[in-house]
Amino acid sequence: MAGAPLLTPAIVLGSLRYGETSRIARLATREHGVVSAIAKGALRPKSRFGAALQLLSEGQAHLLPSRSSDLHTLVAFDLTATHSGLAGNLERFGAASALAEVTARFVPAMANPLLYDQLRDDITLIELAPVNAIGVVALRAMWRLIFELGFGPTVRQCARDGAALPGGAVAFSLRDGGFLCPACGRLGATTRLAPEDRADLTALLEPRADLPLLGDAQAAAHRRLLLRWVREHLGDGVMPALEAWGASH
Repeated sequence: MAGAPLLTPAIVLGSLRYGETSRIARLATREHGVVSAIAKGALRPKSRFGAALQLLSEGQAHLLPSRSSDLHTLVAFDLTATHSGLAGNLERFGAASALAEVTARFVPAMANPLLYDQLRDDITLIELAPVNAIGVVALRAMWRLIFELGFGPTVRQCARDGAALPGGAVAFSLRDGGFLCPACGRLGATTRLAPEDRADLTALLEPRADLPLLGDAQAAAHRRLLLRWVREHLGDGVMPALEAWGASH
């Protein structure tokens, strides 16, 4: 980013205390990707930021780009939405927090308006989804983000040799990156997906498909699979929000 002041839609992905009076915020921005910015004086009693820098708050960020580092200055944050509905339900908040954590960790500081709009829409969907649909809405949101990052699984053909896949049960390989044909499925460690589990996962990965109906046990199994996928393909650093969501029941 250049040195001129910038105004961009942004979502707060997290923040941490810096010194006695300031905070460093991690922001998803529409025009500049994910960036870090220091909000000087944010912890003072009469700070102009108020409660605007809470996790998942949405607004217009006034940024003063740094000429010498990746830490910019957040001059102001004009709040447009707090997504307060997330805080009223532990499952909603956990799912949205996990989505924010993966975004903060892996989305680069590059313009991607479509990804920003997708993140904003998915947070809203998690906030507004019926209670019995929160889990499946969150699973699709997380897989959509993973695909946008370029790490989605291969499900239309064998991930190892490109062969056509038969119907029915299928082997799923984390290391190879998706479904395997019968010949490749006999080689190495795989997870066996029954026909209904294969259909559910395929539906979750297709944004235009109807969301599958998942029971609690099925949803938990899909969260564990997604968590293992992220560890395998995006990194195994500490991600407490994702780990908590992936292990939830």
